[in-house]
Amino acid sequence: MPDNYFARYLPFLIHILLAGGIATAIVVLSWLIGQRKPTRAKLSPYECGMTPIGDSRERFSVKFYLVAMLFILFDVEAVFIYPWAIILRDLKHFGLWEMLVYIGIFLVGFFYVWKKGVLDWGAASMKREDF
Repeated sequence: MPDNYFARYLPFLIHILLAGGIATAIVVLSWLIGQRKPTRAKLSPYECGMTPIGDSRERFSVKFYLVAMLFILFDVEAVFIYPWAIILRDLKHFGLWEMLVYIGIFLVGFFYVWKKGVLDWGAASMKREDF
């Protein structure tokens, strides 16, 4: 072991610098060497193979933002399960019951959102605004 505390991080620093250097070199080389032949087809916006209609700055439905916020919320809640899974053997039965309570609260929130119709994107659900 090196005596200097920061010397242990030298391989990590070299790795970060090397990866950043390679990524920068690839981007710069593609910019220098790459062909630029813009055509009308290349400059048109591409949306899932469909011809774009309307303005690109139209307003989105509130449901879009609700689903985005719920995704972040449930994703963060799911992240809390990983540390628990790592130390599960140390927690024994107490950890199991605590996680069952946590998942139960998680499922109550999920079923509430489902029942409110936030996750329904069908035409029938777009007509009713019962939030």
